[in-house]
Amino acid sequence: MVYVITMKMKEGKKFDPAVIQRHVEHLRSLDDNGRLVVCGPFKDGKGGMVVLRAQSQEEAEGMAKQDPFIAEGFEDYEVRELVAANRNNNYLLDGKQA
Repeated sequence: MVYVITMKMKEGKKFDPAVIQRHVEHLRSLDDNGRLVVCGPFKDGKGGMVVLRAQSQEEAEGMAKQDPFIAEGFEDYEVRELVAANRNNNYLLDGKQA
C-alpha cells in the first residue's frame, strides 16, 4: 500500500543543518529499504511530502514518527493512504481500487 505523509512547519520553528542532515539520512534509509516512492519540500517552504510503501497505516505512522522533522517537533504531520488511479485501473472510473 502507498501512504502520503504531509508535513507542515510549526509556527516559529526553523531547521538547523544538523536536523536537515538527520532528516536526509532518514529518507535515505527509507529509500535503501525500498519504502520511499517520492519526497520533497513544498515550494513555499512551509512543509513537504513523503510518499512511501508500507503494509499498514500503523507502519506508515511509525515511519513518519521516526522522521527527525516530526520526532524533534519541527513539523506537524498527517498520514493518509493513497488509492492509485492509473491506466491499469481505468483511473478508478469503474470503481476498481488498486
